[in-house]
Order: sequence, then structure tokens, then C-alpha cells
Amino acid sequence: MKTRSKPDAVLAAGTHDVTHDPRWAMILARDPAANGAFVYGVRTTGVYCHPGSPSRLPRPENVVFFDSPKQAEAAGYRPSKRAAAAPTNVAAHHARLVAQACRLIENAPNPPQLDELAREAGLSPFHFHRVFKSVTGLTPKRYAIGHRAKKVRDLLAESQSVTEAIYDAGFNSNSRFYETADNVLGMTPSTFKAGGVDTDIHFAIGECSLGSILVAQSERGVCAILMGDDPAALLKDLQDQFPCANLIGGDAAYEQLVARVIGLIEAPSLGHDLPLDVRGTAFQQRVWEALRAIPAGITVTYGDIAARIGAPKAVRAVAQACGANTIAVAIPCHRVIRSDGSLSGYRWGVERKRELLKREEEEVS
Repeated sequence: MKTRSKPDAVLAAGTHDVTHDPRWAMILARDPAANGAFVYGVRTTGVYCHPGSPSRLPRPENVVFFDSPKQAEAAGYRPSKRAAAAPTNVAAHHARLVAQACRLIENAPNPPQLDELAREAGLSPFHFHRVFKSVTGLTPKRYAIGHRAKKVRDLLAESQSVTEAIYDAGFNSNSRFYETADNVLGMTPSTFKAGGVDTDIHFAIGECSLGSILVAQSERGVCAILMGDDPAALLKDLQDQFPCANLIGGDAAYEQLVARVIGLIEAPSLGHDLPLDVRGTAFQQRVWEALRAIPAGITVTYGDIAARIGAPKAVRAVAQACGANTIAVAIPCHRVIRSDGSLSGYRWGVERKRELLKREEEEVS
């Protein structure tokens, strides 16, 4: 008679005494904060549970630990009924902890240390770091830097001096901020404070089959591709982005750049080699870089992009980054759709998004 094989971990576990493992104490305490950090298998039943499970406690000699449900299942264990229902609860719990941590970071005069944030969340620093990144797509340190940079952008418009704005935003020294200022602001803080004064932005407005188009370029590359129905509204949008910059109408040579952009709109499968001046937070730049890797004729979901940048739970943040993109088509946020296949919002109108996707599909088919 053929007997049912036991999980691999049962055969290999030996007689290790788990009572000296700190994870056993979490099981005894049924600590919900430990959910997601590990699971434990029960040799006698062949199931695995989360540490916060209210299930009857097993004998310690029958317990084996795994880093994840996937690892437990690979060893032959199956989820208990409570474990099968737990992932949603764990995700919600983690989301609450991360939201609380974000508020601590935003309200603290100086960025809290990882140990402090983890202690407030009731998690180990390693586990907290992993949970925070999975939810936001950023490490706690990068989130703090991004938040302080946003504060600097806001304060630069109000403060008497650049130095005052930098220190009020929580940077301990000018040098710490200037290390990241160029990528975040796209220019020096003093120039940003002046609304882009003395920054030359060349632009031109043209017409294409999707309506009016404005192409703007700084000394670093194309910094805006805007589409709409009203050329005057496009120019106002550019002025709002750079209120004190020197906006210079393009000459005949610049018109060639506009023609290249129009060609990209009319035949997107041809691709482009335009130099881009991409400005945004570290997270936004990761999203935009992932968008540029999507081939013409292919659509992905916001969840797909979140997974590609290593932040599978940051779907809403990915959508916000897509909405913040000001370089249409060259950074193809139009190739991102909802998980149900429907079209989501588009900065330049859903009908333009539908038409761009239709053209790409026809070109590659």
C-alpha cells in the first residue's frame, strides 16, 4: 500500500528545539505584528500558519519555520484555513503601519532613524524596511529625502533665502540637499526659487492629427511635450511650470525637433532618440524609466509597472507618477491601462490615449 509522503521539511527538520528561537515567542504571543515576517509549519498536520493565528498552539517539537508561505508550500505544507485568508489582513495591517510611519517621517523635524520607525511599528528594522519598501516602492530613507525635497520646493517660494528653506525642510546641511537637488529640481535651488529665472527654455507650438502640440527643451533636453486643443492653454501650462524662465520661441532649426516629435505621435512604433530632461522624485523617475521600456503596441497595468520597479503594492503611487508626467509619448504613460483592461485617465485626454494605442496596435500587427 502506497503511503502519502510527508512534507520535505518534516523529514529534514530533525529535533531542533524551537523554544530558543525568538519566533516561537511571537507564536506564543500570537503577535499580529509578526504576520508577514515568517510562517510556521506543523509537522503533525502538514499545514502552515501565520504567527498571529488564533489557531490552537502546536507542540514546539512539531514546529518548523519558513520565511514565506511560498517557501512552506515548496516544502509540501498547505495553508490552514486561517492562513489562506490571512494575506489580505496582513496587507491591510502593513498598509496601516506604513501610513503611520509616513506621517512620522513627514511631521518629524529631522528624519527618524530606521530603528525608531521600526520600534513604533512593532517590527524588527529588517522586517520594517522590507514592508515599507513593498508598500511605497521606496526605502524609508528615500521617502524621507523625497518628502524633504518637496518641502524645499514649497518653502523656496516662501522663504527669504535658499539656506533658510533647506534647513526648514529638515536638511542638516546645504551639501546634503545639493547632492540631490539637480535631479529633484532640474536646476540649482536658487534658480528654482526664482521660478527658473535665467533658465532658457526653447519652445514651439505645432499641429498634429491629435490637435495642438507644444515641445519645450532646456539645455539638458526635452523637458515638456504637451498636447491639447488650445495652443494658448499649452503655453500657459509651460509658463506655470517655469514662471520666471526665459521662454524663447523656436527658430527654424528648432522646428525640426518639433517635427521629430510629431513624427513620433504619427508613427510611434518608430521610437525616438530624443534627449530628455526628466525631473521628478526618485520614485517618479523609476516609474518613468519603466514606462520607456514598454514597446509600442504593448499595454501594461499599473500593477505591472509597480512589480517591475520592485514595489508591487505601490499601484496608486505608480498611477500618480503617470499623472505627473509632462513629456507625452516620449515617456509613454498612454501604454498603461487598468487591471480590467479599460482605459484610465490621461493627462491629455482619454480619446488621445485611445487613438495612440490604436495606431500602435495597427503598426505592429
